[in-house]
Amino acid sequence: ICAIAHVTAKTMPHDDAEYRKGSAPNIRDPATRELSVVVPSYNEENRLPLMMDEALDYLEKRQKQDPSFTYEVIVVNDGSKDQTAKVAKEYSKKYGSDKVRVISLEKNRGKGGAVRTGVFSSRGQKILMADADGATKFEDIEKVEEGLKNLRPWPNGMAISCGSRAHLEKDSIAKRSYFRTLLMYGFHFLVWFLCVKEIRDTQCGFKLLTREAALQTFSNLHIERWAFDVELLYIAQRMKIPIAEVAVNWTEIEGSKLVPFWSWLQMGRDLLFIRLRYMTGAWKLEAKKCN
Repeated sequence: ICAIAHVTAKTMPHDDAEYRKGSAPNIRDPATRELSVVVPSYNEENRLPLMMDEALDYLEKRQKQDPSFTYEVIVVNDGSKDQTAKVAKEYSKKYGSDKVRVISLEKNRGKGGAVRTGVFSSRGQKILMADADGATKFEDIEKVEEGLKNLRPWPNGMAISCGSRAHLEKDSIAKRSYFRTLLMYGFHFLVWFLCVKEIRDTQCGFKLLTREAALQTFSNLHIERWAFDVELLYIAQRMKIPIAEVAVNWTEIEGSKLVPFWSWLQMGRDLLFIRLRYMTGAWKLEAKKCN
């Protein structure tokens, strides 16, 4: 298994230059906004409007209260086959392309690949990952911001604050089948045993990173599908980036792209390969420099 993991590993992550065309923004450049919100979207024409309405309503109100607050929302259309790109572009027309930007990938790369694309093109001093389904109340950004603030002083400007649904686990178990509960516990055990021990909920899609932390972690990221969150936090722990876990409000929204058995199987394989590839030196961490 070690040999297979080593031989099949990509020797280096994708270079972020592939996402940079001409004068497009780049994560290596100095920040010009206070906040960037990256929204990975795959076939989300029905769920995206609810999330965008809530997010932009909050961000616009915050900007009116504090004119110095600047933001951008980056919707990454991950090779959708529906009208996701069209829906996102309507928001760009309404709020302006400086506030709402749409990046479309020709082929589906997975949630991790879509988030990585958005992060590499972000302009914010802080970067928030937010799911397109709007399962987490957007105003809870204030909670993860407080978690980030409590980590100060940030070593080399790096810190990560993760939204967490761990406090809701008992209620969610009551609504799940025994099979799905078993899969969930098995996944949590593998995450704890192989990769990340200090964070109870690695999969919540509501994470806030400082710009420097985003540069260092995403530049070293290899996994592009569901388990990318685990590798992201594994890299952060290896680089000694402080991480906070903050309870957020969360509601399950219909239309999940996660296929219970096969998605868990794929994630389990990825977790094992994350550990083995770093352990055998197939993947190595490299510190990145800003422009």
